[in-house]
Amino acid sequence: MAWFKRDKPSGEGLPRVEDAERRVRTEGLWQKCEGCRQITWKKELADNWNICPKCGHHFRIDAATRLKLLFDGPFDMFDDGLASSDPLNFVDKQPYRDKLRATQESTKRSDALVAAAGTLDGRPVEICAMEYAFIGGSMGSVVGEKIARSIERCLEKKCPLVIVSASGGARMQEGAISLMQMAKISAGLMRLDEARLPYISVLTDPTTGGVTASYAMLGDLNIAEPGALIGFAGPRVIEQTIRKSLPEGFQRSEFLLKHGMLDAVVPRLEMKAYIATALKFFL
Repeated sequence: MAWFKRDKPSGEGLPRVEDAERRVRTEGLWQKCEGCRQITWKKELADNWNICPKCGHHFRIDAATRLKLLFDGPFDMFDDGLASSDPLNFVDKQPYRDKLRATQESTKRSDALVAAAGTLDGRPVEICAMEYAFIGGSMGSVVGEKIARSIERCLEKKCPLVIVSASGGARMQEGAISLMQMAKISAGLMRLDEARLPYISVLTDPTTGGVTASYAMLGDLNIAEPGALIGFAGPRVIEQTIRKSLPEGFQRSEFLLKHGMLDAVVPRLEMKAYIATALKFFL
């Protein structure tokens, strides 16, 4: 059995200094793909707009990256200082005020949506992009107000609106005030429709809860990225409620397209060109 054993120097079991240094230098440089389970260099992912170069799996991206992808160049951001006042003085595991403050510091955002204006394929457009890293992209009073103000700017400038959704739904810490945003935004979108100004909804992974139940599904055109989770309640909750196994791919964008809930599933790198073509048709 000695043939199968490797003699170790004194200090057996302790990592060598050079091994520890190598781990420190390489830690966090690689990403395991949720689609093909292969390991990919993070810089290669970033250069490809966070799309797996091996299988095409779309990783999540932040709001700033989304805006850079869609706008032609520089863009103006609006209402960036709006922040929730914690209207209910909500406390669960920690006070809502503390959670807001910590998330604002970590994301460098005041809330879960970035509202911006610029040009897309040379055409003036307003784009609202949700920030999933901010409390799961949840929709609170600030998200509703920012979208409402974007709609007002669209009406004033006679330009189209694009909303990129990435959300876990309504923000429970703001209770009914959060739920009111569904009606508030829907009413604004109706005014946009009456003015014959197009609204394009882009659904990304994940788009769930009250966001799906309101503005995410109210677009003149509803399009999604490949493999995005889209629904109201999560699949686990549905399975426990109906006590049945769900079909394969249930609540993924391809499944919704097949069943008539979406107009198109568009890869991320083709999204800008697709929206540009759609706006040319609408306008």
